[in-house]
Amino acid sequence: MNNPSPVIQTHDLTRKFGEFKAVDHINLSVGRGRIFGLLEPNGAGKSTTIKMFTTLLKPTSGSAEVAGSDVVAQPALVRRSIGYVPQMVSADGALR
Repeated sequence: MNNPSPVIQTHDLTRKFGEFKAVDHINLSVGRGRIFGLLEPNGAGKSTTIKMFTTLLKPTSGSAEVAGSDVVAQPALVRRSIGYVPQMVSADGALR
């Protein structure tokens, strides 16, 4: 069977807020058809990572692709490929 490209792929994905690193050089690859979850304690960067995957927040450095599209260079294509249901509806109304 052909090995399709990953549906989510990151390379050294990092997000800083001032000097604070909320996400520190994440490298991951999630294959198509796989179940994936981010499980870490509060304050570990899960929400920040999801915001980068959904194009709501730009990475400080590194890269991320969702469904083959770069989250910074191709945000409209990423948004067409995902569904996002936040825990609280008021979390961010900027996703269009």
